[in-house]
Amino acid sequence: MKLNSKQLRKSKPNPKNLKRVERNPIYFVLDQVLDTYNIGSMFRLADAVGAKAMYLCGDMEYPPSSRIHKAAVGTEAWVPWKKFDSVQDAIEKLKKEGVQIISVEQNKGSVPYTKLSSKLKFPCAIIVGHETRGVSKEALEVSDFTVEFPMYGINKSFNVWGSAAIVAYKILENLKK
Repeated sequence: MKLNSKQLRKSKPNPKNLKRVERNPIYFVLDQVLDTYNIGSMFRLADAVGAKAMYLCGDMEYPPSSRIHKAAVGTEAWVPWKKFDSVQDAIEKLKKEGVQIISVEQNKGSVPYTKLSSKLKFPCAIIVGHETRGVSKEALEVSDFTVEFPMYGINKSFNVWGSAAIVAYKILENLKK
């Protein structure tokens, strides 16, 4: 079953249809992402890659939200998600389940995203952070590793959902090998 954006905006998935969606061993963790466009786009990305679940953490907007819905085009109803008071709570849950934690952030210990496959284990979670502050220090400290992208222009950072998309599809390349 594939729905276009018009159909998705009006869709109400039932449990039977939700069970039919193929899920990959990938989680998304949003660490206080501020912009509702980014949150909605992350739902759309999570659906596109068949993510197992998405965790929304800390002080941010959550569904139901008309602004998230607009960017998500209804995928927020199809992607399993859960709200956490803090990113630490979400990471603790994932680590107990044996999930590898990957942060997307520029810092001294970051590895180029092109080196991702040599460190990758499944299942895994991709953490993205606040548009201005990035992934929190607390999340970075407990991540298994951190990846970054080369920035060739004057801008120092890349968009939240764009970064997550690059990493997610790089991960899928390795999963499908």
